[in-house]
Amino acid sequence: MRVVAGELKGQRLVAPRGWKVRPTADRVREAVFSALGEKVEGARVLDVFCGTGALAIEALSRGAADAVLVDRDTRAALGNVERLGLRERVELIRSDAGRWMAASATEGGAFDLVFVDAPYRIADRVGEELDTHMPSLLAAGGVAVVESGARRPLRLAGLDQVRQRRYGAADVAFYRHPEERER
Repeated sequence: MRVVAGELKGQRLVAPRGWKVRPTADRVREAVFSALGEKVEGARVLDVFCGTGALAIEALSRGAADAVLVDRDTRAALGNVERLGLRERVELIRSDAGRWMAASATEGGAFDLVFVDAPYRIADRVGEELDTHMPSLLAAGGVAVVESGARRPLRLAGLDQVRQRRYGAADVAFYRHPEERER
């Protein structure tokens, strides 16, 4: 697994053997970032259920300003962040994603890009939490990208779906804030 493009292109991302992480495949990341285009440049990024941090690291490599990575166990992401020299642009938060989103949504934190890649086996259980808190976390004009299992795709009713693609066992959906319709 490698960074696909940008200043860190070709750098290896490590997913420790035996850990319960399922990093987003290189070809899926390439398709996601191709669809996002210029929205990445200067973006404030949130990577929920970050695992190895591959999505946020790819965004930083392509010009995102900074990133917040949230997971119950951030050791895999920490190793990649430190090895690639990104520590000053990344905030790692070791927390339950739902609890962190609930606390952060009340603070009014706004992110330009939000990546959600929950473990496929729990995606249906976190959908309600995501629906509740995501509109408060996503900035006006921002995009949320949700990866889930193609067999049981996770959908967010609180945001407007603008694109959906399937890549093997992965379903990737793009969302925008519902207030964007009114502009």
